[in-house]
Amino acid sequence: MTPAPNDGVTPMDGRTVIITGGNSGVGKATATALAAAGARTVITARNESRGQQALADIRRSSGSNNVDLVVFDLADLASVRQGAAELLARCKDVHVLVNNAGLVLSDRIETNDGYESTFATNHLGPFLLTQLLTERLVGSAPARVVTVSSAAHSSARTGLDFDDLQSERGYSQMRAYARSKLANILFAGELARRLSGTGVTSNALHPGVVATRFAQDDDTSGVMAFGIKLIRPFILTPDKGARTSVYLASSPEVADVTGKYFVKCRQKAPSAAARDQAAALRLWSISEELVGTATGEAR
Repeated sequence: MTPAPNDGVTPMDGRTVIITGGNSGVGKATATALAAAGARTVITARNESRGQQALADIRRSSGSNNVDLVVFDLADLASVRQGAAELLARCKDVHVLVNNAGLVLSDRIETNDGYESTFATNHLGPFLLTQLLTERLVGSAPARVVTVSSAAHSSARTGLDFDDLQSERGYSQMRAYARSKLANILFAGELARRLSGTGVTSNALHPGVVATRFAQDDDTSGVMAFGIKLIRPFILTPDKGARTSVYLASSPEVADVTGKYFVKCRQKAPSAAARDQAAALRLWSISEELVGTATGEAR
């Protein structure tokens, strides 16, 4: 039987942590816990006013003023590059990157770069951000990349449709979301393989079904929105949902663990499609091409 993980947050003094989507929900709870543990914490948000409000809340709740905000939009690759440049300018070290931000959309919407928004926000934006911060992470090692996926990835039973990554042949919000979360796990695994021996680990996780603003800000409607309202009284608080993110970001128990998927702070095998190394490699290659096409440079 797997031993129960240590529920306490490891002291993070002297560590710098970046958390995308740190203005609400699990991201905000993760930022608060790590800031309270002593980490220099930088949250990102796509909305300035919500980001500033979250910044004030996190500082107050954590008792730490060593919390900062960088505003950029993960759905816009030019904005991601600007945000990464600001993060690098502010942070001489990056010890933990938590790829937390994500969304689900009722309707198919294209980004400024011409990509389907769920795929762009949940996968391509974090992919590019991580690429741009990798050299700093390696230089700050030991370091960690933590990617928030979802148990919903298992709904993509046949894997990614590489002939229709942009959902142009018929859009389903749950199918698009499930595939983007599958992409998160494939990305985390391939990143682990590429960073082997550098002192940087990469793991993915399912936070649980959490009561947050996810799928509430006019992003989704219809059956899914109604379903979320029905189950809301029975699902986790953001603080409980953040436990696995905090564990992977801070615990010495997983200091050398990489390329794994976690649920409730324990390793768990993801779906067969999420363990397909050939698919992970193909996704990585295509993602580099998409990012390069959108930005005019290969990386």
